Amino acid sequence: MAMWIQAQQLQGDALHQMQALYGQHFPIEVRHYLAQWIESQSWDSVDLDNPGEEAKAKRLLDNLVSELQRKAQLQGGEDGFLLKIKLGHYANQFKSTYDRCPFELVRCIKHILQSEQRLVQEATNASSGVGAQAMDTLSQRHQQINQAFEELRLATQETENELRKLQHSQEYFIIQYQENLRIQAQLSSLSSVPAAERKQRETTLQSKRATVEAWLAREASTLQKYRLDLAEQHQKTLGLLRKQQTLILDEELIQWKRRQQLAGNGGPHEGGLDVLQSWCEKLADLIWQNRQQIRRCEHLTQQLPLPGSIEELLNKLNADITDIISALVTSTFIIEKQPPQVLKTQTKFAATVRLLVGGKLNVHMNPPQVKAVIVSEQQAKALLKNESTHSESSGEILNNNCVMEYHQATCTLSAHFRNMSLKRIKRSDRRGAESVTEEKFTILFESQFSIGGNELVFHVKTLSLPVVVIVHGSQDNNATATVLWDNAFAEPGRVPFVVPDKVLWTQLCEALDMKYKAEMHSGRGLTEDNLVFLAQKAFSSSSNNPEDYRNMTISWAQFNRENLPGRNFTFWQWFDGVVELMKKHLKPHWNDGAILGFVNKQQAQDMLLSKPNGTFLLRFSDSEIGGITIAWVAENPNKQGERLVWNLLPYTTKDFSIRSLADRISDLNHLLFLYPDRAKDEVFSKYYTPPLSKPVDGYVKPQIKQVVPEFTTPNPEPCPGVAFMDQTASSSASHSNSFGVYSTISDTMLDPDGDFDLEDTMDVARHVEELLRRPMANQWSSQQS
Repeated sequence: MAMWIQAQQLQGDALHQMQALYGQHFPIEVRHYLAQWIESQSWDSVDLDNPGEEAKAKRLLDNLVSELQRKAQLQGGEDGFLLKIKLGHYANQFKSTYDRCPFELVRCIKHILQSEQRLVQEATNASSGVGAQAMDTLSQRHQQINQAFEELRLATQETENELRKLQHSQEYFIIQYQENLRIQAQLSSLSSVPAAERKQRETTLQSKRATVEAWLAREASTLQKYRLDLAEQHQKTLGLLRKQQTLILDEELIQWKRRQQLAGNGGPHEGGLDVLQSWCEKLADLIWQNRQQIRRCEHLTQQLPLPGSIEELLNKLNADITDIISALVTSTFIIEKQPPQVLKTQTKFAATVRLLVGGKLNVHMNPPQVKAVIVSEQQAKALLKNESTHSESSGEILNNNCVMEYHQATCTLSAHFRNMSLKRIKRSDRRGAESVTEEKFTILFESQFSIGGNELVFHVKTLSLPVVVIVHGSQDNNATATVLWDNAFAEPGRVPFVVPDKVLWTQLCEALDMKYKAEMHSGRGLTEDNLVFLAQKAFSSSSNNPEDYRNMTISWAQFNRENLPGRNFTFWQWFDGVVELMKKHLKPHWNDGAILGFVNKQQAQDMLLSKPNGTFLLRFSDSEIGGITIAWVAENPNKQGERLVWNLLPYTTKDFSIRSLADRISDLNHLLFLYPDRAKDEVFSKYYTPPLSKPVDGYVKPQIKQVVPEFTTPNPEPCPGVAFMDQTASSSASHSNSFGVYSTISDTMLDPDGDFDLEDTMDVARHVEELLRRPMANQWSSQQS
């Protein structure tokens, strides 16, 4: 209900925009009396592109109707009588309107709530000064556009008034012209009149004719001037329309598309289309009004031809206004929901296209069909050059035709492709070192429709963001690299799908940070130290100074074509491995600040040696994709008084599918403090797995536990100041109690691919079985020995 309370406090234009959201499709009284209930429902959980969720939408509809009926029954007394009737009527209305299309109700309410939230947020930001500079810029831009619309409205109203005056003047001119013809006819008929009478009447008629002809001559000149003045006014209006359309289509809409592209890399959501649609609809309305005025001017000119160049001028105005409306219609056929940019064959995918001016131009009266085909980069280039590519495609998409639907609640005309699937793909010859995951395609959406009673016919097309087609999940990593590079560095108006081969390192840092924050669902992104670590890896550098990398450039080959020195993977493959590991298993720990991650071995040693024994940190493995290791400081068991930094063999996602990071840290008693000085339980205890329950029906459930042997390795692996120890099983650490059996597990039980080694696993199982057969006292004595 909090949103509705705030919405009622809106002022001025924002209040009018909020009120315009409501109507017969959703009365504002329902929003008012059911405010708390409406805001508490999970409207966003309904996927409008998934037909399988229609039952969920139907439940929401039924619940809304029930709530209205309940609210109606609660109304009593004289004051509540009319409200009771109203609410009951609305309940029946919703049932009859949305029972066969419950998705429409959900779409309507989502649109209303999102619009209210946007209006309230804009008003709050404007009053509180949050993001003041950005809001001021946005507000000024919107104010500029709204002022221009007001100028256009006044100009169009003025030309309408002038056109009516011209029409009235021309009608009177025609009447006078007919009167002049009548006088001439009367003069011609005087031959049959007696001479005396004829002379008197002839003098009178000639005088009258002279007066009328003089008036006609003056009025013809005046009409010509009116026509030219009106044409000049239309020229000025068309200039304003072009300027406004350029501002909306070439700036605002292009910026929305750019935000949509960056959202593919994890950037902020591109935002709704409501404001853009309202602007485009205003443009369409004004353009159409001016076009009709120009057509009426042409009709008046044809009705009463006068000497001069007005006919040629009107032809040019008509051609110009047709070009303007054509540009508006073709530019506002857009992809509201992009298809996935990494597209796997034989996998279902969805997309939504929308015609922003469809409702205003009444295209929905005869809803057009939209077709989707996949085309190659070369075919996309040919399309933009208007070269014929009819029926050409680079693959076969199933369920690729969809009729546009008009949603009255939101006044939107959209085509929702819900069940498309790429059946096959035809690849082109690759260039040089280019791999299949560097080849870009695009989904072409096209449709044809007419407006103005078939007066104008449009064939509209729009291209999706670049799509990389894969046939196996193993290609996803490299395909994502291609998409990220394209989304980050594509320039507006480019030739499909040209991107720079080299970019500044700082530009790539922005893209990586955006991707990382999005995957972590956190505001905690990559710090300057993290980015220096990544720069050292990308450029094989040892410099710790961020300024050394600020003007450096990184090429696509360095990013994801050439392996890192001494490794069998690229820079991106390493980074993406980290992202996948964090996203699947370690996101909460990153957001808690428990994982430093981007720290190399030498840095870990320098940081830990100044801390007490048992201090540890978590860092990403340099040698393994998607690996994370624990580094800790402890005494050297082979040399009294010497302290070493130890590193566990890196964990991967397969390890964490067996036992979580928090539980593994809990298992290792020698890990005491998370760097710099936080007790480990303070940080990780909320993620520990609860203790096992008591045995049921005599069965004891075993539990896997991780141990690290005592530091008895005679010769730690040589590395300057650092000792490394692999995780190994220790039979002496196994024990049982009345609540379960705890068996140790180590990563030596996993093969190089992370799968269980059956022989080692059976060894542990036999050991557990042997322990269970022993008397309890014997178990403890064997452990203590």
